[in-house]
Amino acid sequence: MQHAPPAAAGRTTPVVWLVSLAWLGPALLAMFQTYMQGRLGHWDPPPTWRNLLWEGGDWLIYGLLTPIVFLLARRFPIERRGLFPHLAVHLAGAVLLCAAWAAGGRVLHWILFREPPTAGAFISWFFISLPFGVAVYFAVLGVEHAVFHFLQARERETQAARLTAQLAEARLGALRMQLQPHFLFNSLNAITVIVRDRDPATATRLLEQLGDMLRRVMRQDRPQEVRLAEELDFVRQYLAIEEVRFSDRLRVEYAIDPALAAAAVPEFVLQPLVENAVRHGVARRTGPTRVRISARREGDDMVLSVSDEGPGLAAAAEPVPGVGLSNTRERLRTLYGDRAQVSLSATPGAGTTVTVRFPFKAVGGEQ
Repeated sequence: MQHAPPAAAGRTTPVVWLVSLAWLGPALLAMFQTYMQGRLGHWDPPPTWRNLLWEGGDWLIYGLLTPIVFLLARRFPIERRGLFPHLAVHLAGAVLLCAAWAAGGRVLHWILFREPPTAGAFISWFFISLPFGVAVYFAVLGVEHAVFHFLQARERETQAARLTAQLAEARLGALRMQLQPHFLFNSLNAITVIVRDRDPATATRLLEQLGDMLRRVMRQDRPQEVRLAEELDFVRQYLAIEEVRFSDRLRVEYAIDPALAAAAVPEFVLQPLVENAVRHGVARRTGPTRVRISARREGDDMVLSVSDEGPGLAAAAEPVPGVGLSNTRERLRTLYGDRAQVSLSATPGAGTTVTVRFPFKAVGGEQ
């Protein structure tokens, strides 16, 4: 499991350098302490500039090692999954960084005082710095996690606000489609014909379906994702009205894997695709025209497609990817990032196929 999405990980990069530069604070304080101790007579002989650089430079060595702590924190986050193995990695990392800190200190001491480092001096300095070094490592680890979770929370808030706005736009788009004068006129005209034919049961059913559709798109408490079965119920209600409008010209075919009934899909993801198929396919032909709706799982992906037997892309009087498809593409990109795809292709023989692909999961987050 990745500790940070690319956006959050990228934003933590400046924090790495800020935390590294923060070591200037204890370095300067250590130099000031040494200087004042010399002025007060606690150093004999008084400290030289080499002593000051040694006291401050030893702190800066850990500042140079700080990016390694951030790198390990991103690779092995402290989370419920893999908690103990990751803690073991960080404990080993803390000890190794203490060794690197001690080695760097001995090298700095050699540069400043021309005293060649020895194994005994290194081991002694390693054990002196070990307790404090481990504490510093886990303190920096805590800073990285705190910064990451803060940025992730901010990013989620921004994404939630964007998704809410896009879902509201999708609802309004669906509502506008259904409230288009010709749609309502044709639907009510079809119901009137049915009433004149003394079929009140069918007329009542169509009125109830139209009312259910309008109530659904106007609700404000809908989730971002719904079960595929629920989305298909909405599409069937829409097509039931269109089937009355087009009489025997509209033929609907479903190819849905029953095991995908509980799969999570973005709400209103199918309706604009089906509406395009009816508008660009069925409405432009005088003979029977089939609209095929399919859903399948391919590995870790959910694949939805809507095909029609209309004139096809080349014969379309206007671009097929209208506002509905543009909104669908944008919503999928926001929900799933680069793993979401919307593509158009020619249906074998004639017509157009729109295919939507996004990560598969069940409602509730199960894989």
